[in-house]
Amino acid sequence: MGPGIIDVLVEYWPLFLKGALGTLRYAAIAVAGGTVLGALIAILRLSGNKILDTIAGIYVDVLRGTPLLVQMYIAYFFLPMVIPALNKVDKEVTVLIALTLNSSAYVSEIIRGGINSVDIGQSEAARSLGMSASHTMTKIILPQALKNILPSLANEYISMIKETSMAGTFMLYELMYTRTILANKYLAWQPLFIIAGIYLIMTLVLTNLVKLMERRLSVSD
Repeated sequence: MGPGIIDVLVEYWPLFLKGALGTLRYAAIAVAGGTVLGALIAILRLSGNKILDTIAGIYVDVLRGTPLLVQMYIAYFFLPMVIPALNKVDKEVTVLIALTLNSSAYVSEIIRGGINSVDIGQSEAARSLGMSASHTMTKIILPQALKNILPSLANEYISMIKETSMAGTFMLYELMYTRTILANKYLAWQPLFIIAGIYLIMTLVLTNLVKLMERRLSVSD
């Protein structure tokens, strides 16, 4: 059986802490980059141009319709062949690119849905008052859409925390990678329960924070 779960946690807690912080960091980078790129994709889908909408739609469908792990493998092995400059940077960059692109597909739908949730009468009223399309979007539509977008973005971050567990496959130091390290010390099952517990704690804490955010936003309505 080997040592107990508590014994392993007490002895190797710095490894688990480093892994948890790595997970939170990778997820934050992916969602932050995904938000910027996702906003651009959402704009293309809302542009009214059929060609741009179709291209953006295919982008979203491909990234949402294929496994993230497959995307990681493609980014890790294929991208450096297409972009030789990536051979000169740390390999974690290619994995982060895959995470960011994957997140951007989901974030673009979150942003598009948030904007579409605003009553079209709001924009029509603004335009009738002489406001330009850009001013209508920034002054009228987005402030209202953000109340729907922010909680969903937070939920995307929570989902990405769990998705980064696949990054350990490529030797990125995140929470799941600690299991690989401890396997070399003949600890097979104990790290898995500890890792599961840490993931559960992180997601429960963040989920409750999102619920608090939603309550605050609903009160402001």
